[in-house]
Amino acid sequence: MWKSLRSQISLYIMTIVLAVVAFVSFLANAAVNRQFEEYMINQERGQREKIVNDLENLYNGMTRSWDLEYIHAIGMYSLYDGYVLTIYDSAGKVIWDAASHDMALCKQIMSDITERMSQRNKNGFTTYSYNLMQGDRKVGTASIQAYGPYFLKENEFQFINDLSEVLLLIGLLSCAVSIFAGTILAHKIARPITKTAEIAQQISNGDYNIRLENETNTRELNMLLSSMNHMANSLSRQEQYRKQLTADVAHELRTPLAALRSHLEAMSEGLWEPTAERLNGCVEEVKRLSSLVVDLDGLAKLEQENFRLKKIEANLLEIVENVCGNFEKEADNKNISILVDGVSSNILVDRDRIIQVITNLLSNAIKYTPEGGKINVWIKDDIDRGVVMIEDNGIGISQKDLPYIFERFYRTDQSRNRKTGGAGIGLTIARSIVEAHKGKITVESNEGGSKFTVVLPKREEE
Repeated sequence: MWKSLRSQISLYIMTIVLAVVAFVSFLANAAVNRQFEEYMINQERGQREKIVNDLENLYNGMTRSWDLEYIHAIGMYSLYDGYVLTIYDSAGKVIWDAASHDMALCKQIMSDITERMSQRNKNGFTTYSYNLMQGDRKVGTASIQAYGPYFLKENEFQFINDLSEVLLLIGLLSCAVSIFAGTILAHKIARPITKTAEIAQQISNGDYNIRLENETNTRELNMLLSSMNHMANSLSRQEQYRKQLTADVAHELRTPLAALRSHLEAMSEGLWEPTAERLNGCVEEVKRLSSLVVDLDGLAKLEQENFRLKKIEANLLEIVENVCGNFEKEADNKNISILVDGVSSNILVDRDRIIQVITNLLSNAIKYTPEGGKINVWIKDDIDRGVVMIEDNGIGISQKDLPYIFERFYRTDQSRNRKTGGAGIGLTIARSIVEAHKGKITVESNEGGSKFTVVLPKREEE
């Protein structure tokens, strides 16, 4: 069964948080208990040493006797504290024994301590033997029975239990806070992603006008939203281009076919004489159709992924001068001057394709430049690129048309007046050729003319 992104993120966060909190709580509890045990062991050792020190002070070296009254007091206090004492003199004779004085009390205290400590460990009472010394002389022996290696009094036992409960409560509270924060975080992360998935589904169904407007504080999510909007824009434009392409191709084919049909029907029905002039008109329309097919075929080849350029070392200035020379007669017919200026720039290009680009740009410049106008062509040589700029003082291109000037079949003369010729894909082919060379073609225009700039890298990119 499929789970939502939000539930999966929440589950992952809760699992990780619970594992981390449990691990940290376990380590904290273990560390606290370890430190507490070391503290209690040291305390117990110190307490036993204090008892031994107090006993040593009860021996009178002058009379070589023990103060039995104080020994009894120390023994009983120690018994109530959980220590069972047996005192021997230097000859090994018992001076004082806690069990002999109150056996029932000894058993009760030892039973209580054993029952209390069994909740923490399974150890038992251990006997510790100490020599009682005065200076360098041994005056007796003290046998101390105590629960080992440490034991807890009632208040100490209650303290450590309360501490464990506090640690457990902190752990549970941390889990609750983390789960709540994780749920909020999962919702915050999943919401734009879920929204993006829904938008992607709508886009896949053909709704290209939908957009994601909400921004998040996460850079990657903003990138995702931006990419999705960009994709929607691109698909919307492509859909418009597709529809426009269909309409444009139909338009480009309809006019010459209609002309051919009307001419041929008129001649076949005897309404017109099949004169050379009329037949030539039919040939011109066929040529127009053939030219359109050739242009479309050339564009299709350029946009194929397996398209390969035949690159050679070529002089950009020489290419431009040769192309300009080919347009000399056409420019003279309109009294247009073409000025070529610049320096040589040796680049690695497909010579025939670059000639096609320059030819297309120069042809357009002559078509849209009025009689008596001028066209300037500059060639620049930079360190890693060659640049061609073609500028005319023609009718220019409106600002609303500039973004679409390189699209298929797009022409600024929306009435599609064929006096200027062309099917509107020459600039598309030029752009495809330049981009195939990893170069760039741009246009600047105003009412006083247009300037096209072609930038070509000198060498292959590694």
